[in-house]
Amino acid sequence: MEALGRTLAEDVVSSIDSPPFDKALMDGYAVRSADLAVDGGISLQVIEEVTAGRVPSRALEPGTATRIMTGAPIPEGCDAVVVIERTTFDEATQRMSTDMRLKPGSNVLRRAASVAVGQRVLPAGRVLRAQELGGLAELGVSQVPVRRRPRVAVLATGDELVPVEATPGPGQIRNSNETMLCGQIVQAGGIPVPLGVAKDERDELRAKIQQGLAADVLLLTGGVSAGKLDLVPSELEAAGVRQVFHKVEVKPGKPVWFGVRERGEEGQGTQGAPSRTLGANNCFVFGLPGNPVSSLVCFELFARTALRRLMGVEPAEPQPVRARLEQPHVARGDRPTYHPARLSWSETGPTVRTVRWHGSSDLCGTLEANAMALFPAGDADYASGSVVDVFLW
Repeated sequence: MEALGRTLAEDVVSSIDSPPFDKALMDGYAVRSADLAVDGGISLQVIEEVTAGRVPSRALEPGTATRIMTGAPIPEGCDAVVVIERTTFDEATQRMSTDMRLKPGSNVLRRAASVAVGQRVLPAGRVLRAQELGGLAELGVSQVPVRRRPRVAVLATGDELVPVEATPGPGQIRNSNETMLCGQIVQAGGIPVPLGVAKDERDELRAKIQQGLAADVLLLTGGVSAGKLDLVPSELEAAGVRQVFHKVEVKPGKPVWFGVRERGEEGQGTQGAPSRTLGANNCFVFGLPGNPVSSLVCFELFARTALRRLMGVEPAEPQPVRARLEQPHVARGDRPTYHPARLSWSETGPTVRTVRWHGSSDLCGTLEANAMALFPAGDADYASGSVVDVFLW
């Protein structure tokens, strides 16, 4: 059970056949199909009864049958099972009658039909759901190697932020990004490590960044644009984080920042660092925009992709669903827009409707959404029924 939701680290190869014997798929009578190839039906002598958990003691001979239950091993000589609903049974003579004709193999599952010894059952990289756990249990696999869950530190920045339980004063807002991102991290399979708020002051920000760099991934929100107090990029550089990119052609979320710091280099402490089985000893750092919807979208596009790759889940990149618009939509802008949307399924396939949304600061506008619809850059009017890419949240 501890493996539920984790990522398998190695292939699982079966050490047994499944099923381990030829078995009946229905309640009825184990027969020789050749005996049923008679016009007007046939009467067969019932020689024994085999329930699940027991094994047959007698082989079938011409003109005989064995009463059998679903899942029980079939007797030698049997090549089909006639369902009990198509038979009659005479208690006095212990004979079964039927007018059915069956092909060999009817209602029978042969040994190793599902899995054979030596067959790969699950590949490395599979996220283990309930059915995978059940399959492993059937094969007698009680322990499996799985990828460690990435530890993801979350640091919100900004003088305007106060804890969720506090009453904001003039010009202040609650730190909703931390709560939201921690939830997204759990949903993505990671372990959130909330660090609270760092004020727009270098010493405090520097100390909090050092805490966060002990994790596998560090997410910061706010302070990555070009304002006077946007200190995050310079402080990350001072902490030895190498910038990979800053700003992307995405709406919302243009200011997003990404960099990498290798642990163990001179001047880079590793106190509290976890076992280095993820990310080749690196800490991956995302500077997400402070506006909550920008932060949400950039996590889904970039940070979730990184977490999936760290855990060996493929495909790591977000996978779109092609869906028809339920209503017209007007798109304006010079960047691809990921608009909060509601994805549904109908008899004719997936459909999507955009939700009422006032931009990157409107987190409440996303509460009716379960996805985001992608509208390419440029001005365009989309008619109802147009097909667009949709990414589930």
